[in-house]
Amino acid sequence: MQGARCSLKHFSIGIFMATIPITKRGAEKLKAELHRLKTVDRPWVINAIAEARAQGDLSENAEYEAAKDRQGFIEGRIQEVEGKLSAAQIIDPSAVDAGGRVVFGATVELEDEQTGDKVTYQIVGEDEADLKQGLVNIGSPIARALIGKAEGESAEVRAPGGTKYFEIVAVRYL
Repeated sequence: MQGARCSLKHFSIGIFMATIPITKRGAEKLKAELHRLKTVDRPWVINAIAEARAQGDLSENAEYEAAKDRQGFIEGRIQEVEGKLSAAQIIDPSAVDAGGRVVFGATVELEDEQTGDKVTYQIVGEDEADLKQGLVNIGSPIARALIGKAEGESAEVRAPGGTKYFEIVAVRYL
């Protein structure tokens, strides 16, 4: 049984050693979050724990329990962000020259072949994705359908809502 645990431990460590693509903007956003967690959130929660502790009996102190839970979340998030930054492969889309092909970081203008509606997306890392801002995760169905294609080509996107067909109108590296 111990051998299985050891193998699992090595397996899980290997997962985190892989590089994670992220844009410069995404890396800066993570760095800012890490800074805030360490300089604002962590000191605040340490103070909240000290204040709750000063109130006496910790066994029935809801403020103390809430602060300890918050501390656990903050420390976990600090570790997660540090891990992502250490594994990050920072990509500057403006420095990419993929010969007009859709790659990580590319901004792609699409036209729905059925409705004629146009939409623009940038393909980004998981932590940067925000559909409302036109930022789609590299692992999303639309990004997977677009990667490797060029301006003028069509892409078939199989998503939970059904299959859609898009023409790639423009590919830019901004």
